[in-house]
Amino acid sequence: MSWFNDLFKPKQDNFMRYLTRQAEIGVVGLQGLAAYMKDPSEENEQRVNRAEKEADEVRRMLIDELNRTFVTPIDREDINSLSRAVDDLLDYAHSTVDEMTILKLAPNEHLSLMAQLLLDASKELHLALQRLEAHPTVASEHARQAKRFENEMEKAYRRAIAELFAGPTDPASIVKMLKLREVYRHLSNAADRADEAGNLINDIVVKTT
Repeated sequence: MSWFNDLFKPKQDNFMRYLTRQAEIGVVGLQGLAAYMKDPSEENEQRVNRAEKEADEVRRMLIDELNRTFVTPIDREDINSLSRAVDDLLDYAHSTVDEMTILKLAPNEHLSLMAQLLLDASKELHLALQRLEAHPTVASEHARQAKRFENEMEKAYRRAIAELFAGPTDPASIVKMLKLREVYRHLSNAADRADEAGNLINDIVVKTT
């Protein structure tokens, strides 16, 4: 009956390992996005694509583990929501590269800055998850740093939009403006997922300490 007992045994190590691995892969993917914004090569595009697929596989394993465990050390909804937020951050990076390729958009300084802010936020989330079990207070500090980068992203997004609509208004320029606005918004939405992940980590700390 050991299999039956295992259903009721908290698997904290497994869940934290999967969450931390997701965040680690997220950093790799966001590094690829930041590199793509400086050099939009196929190699950098593939770095993002590979990371997104690998992270999806880790999330699938986490969900499988969650479905097979009755007792979880952290609220199961928090585990799922945190995993989804971390996954969404990388999904946005992946779809951003896809959109830029389809729309034939070249990177600019605004996109480069926004990608770097996402990378910085992802690094803080990774650090937070690494420390969540043993050092929850430190994890909260890193979560707050991730949220701070979301605030910086909002400022960068507004500057980019303001400059975009201050430009020429000929038909060709308007088309490019609409394309860039879509990508800017995409990256801003990605930062919202980092902010959500930071909130979830802080909530977990409050509930478990």
